[in-house]
Amino acid sequence: MEILEIASGSAWTDEQVIERVLAGDTALYEIIMRRYNQRLYRVVRAILRDDNEVEDVIQDAYVRAYRSLNQFEGRSSFSTWLVRIAVHEALARLRRSHRFPSLAEEEETGEAQVPSAGPDPEEVLSQSELRIVLEETILQLPARYRVVVMMRDIEEMSTAETAAALGITEQNVKVRLHRAHTLARKILLARIGACTTAAFPFMNARCDRVVEGVFSRLAD
Repeated sequence: MEILEIASGSAWTDEQVIERVLAGDTALYEIIMRRYNQRLYRVVRAILRDDNEVEDVIQDAYVRAYRSLNQFEGRSSFSTWLVRIAVHEALARLRRSHRFPSLAEEEETGEAQVPSAGPDPEEVLSQSELRIVLEETILQLPARYRVVVMMRDIEEMSTAETAAALGITEQNVKVRLHRAHTLARKILLARIGACTTAAFPFMNARCDRVVEGVFSRLAD
């Protein structure tokens, strides 16, 4: 597949790319991977926290999605379907290593306890320092809050998309997000502003490595 054709496909919808892939243009699957690498990285990172495992899980998710493309029925957006697969793969990794954070539906009651440790929100920090503080703060949250913050605040997914990907209600997404903001000191997140969308980057060499790894496994 010519690089020019892949580049030109960047304007295609997910459904158009999938249609071409299913028709035999398998190299076009790279468009999907490069389109969603950062989103999957952020979501999987929120669940696992161990950066060394993230790329393997992302590749697992893409391989599983590729092999199930003909089962995608369009009842949700393709991105939601893909994120749901990534969440499943991340949780499967945790189960195999006997780590069991709960992302399931549950009643959220009581007031969240604000962490006593952490940066002073009044401290003047540079944008790069704020990004680091944001990442560290999010990774300290309980898993059920951490993944919601990553999807809603960082990846800017809608409440409906987040609920569908996690298999919980939209109301529960809203409650968890509110509690997460309390735990992460909402005033600190509000100060970060435009820097939030630059957090947890997954670019260049790492992006290339995932693409190459997936195609290598599919070839086998």
